[in-house]
Amino acid sequence: MQKEQSMRVENLVKNFGSGESLVSVLDGASFTINKGELIALVAPSGAGKTTLLMMLGCVVEPTSGGIWLGEEKVYGNRWLTHNSRKIRRQKIGFIFQAHYLIPFLNVLENVTLVPQTNKVPTKEANAHAMELLKYFDIAEKAYAKPSQLSGGQNQRVAIARALANNPEIILADEPTAALDTERSISVVKMLKKIATEQNVAIIMVTHDERMLEYCDRVMKIENKKVVFE
Repeated sequence: MQKEQSMRVENLVKNFGSGESLVSVLDGASFTINKGELIALVAPSGAGKTTLLMMLGCVVEPTSGGIWLGEEKVYGNRWLTHNSRKIRRQKIGFIFQAHYLIPFLNVLENVTLVPQTNKVPTKEANAHAMELLKYFDIAEKAYAKPSQLSGGQNQRVAIARALANNPEIILADEPTAALDTERSISVVKMLKKIATEQNVAIIMVTHDERMLEYCDRVMKIENKKVVFE
């Protein structure tokens, strides 16, 4: 069965500065990420992991190249939309090291925030959010505030929030960095399950080589190029 493309990148370049102060971070990255894959992104500090992730998330503008989300080209030497925030809301999910839940909103409201910003009707957004909360075995906390949840529960809510807009891809920036080994493995196994069962691509930045065995592929930045193991 042919794999379905989640993201494609062609000849992506990122420089900072100009002239004698020019710093090249990426020089011609090209790759394809398919739905259902959990990809580990690893590289030494300063090699450009976060910069690459933020370009893929349409947060940082590349210097040149092309980016496709699904079959839609969103960047071709310039943003092909006047509203990159709309692209992020509709096509991309983010998971961070900290959960960044809004403290004065309950769990359900946190998960439905992005869909409702995308004009999804409240009833539909709530129904989808409850499905996700049931999937993560946390539906009984739907009307609790983040302060009433454990750290692990808040993390599950944050992952549910990342899935709430049915994204083409989820970008996870070191989601296990603050966890011990047992909890880190649990989170990575959960991300793998999500990728497979929800048919969504996930790119996870990690420094922990013990997590790599749970990923489908390992993406590295070497000599300003992206290579796969």
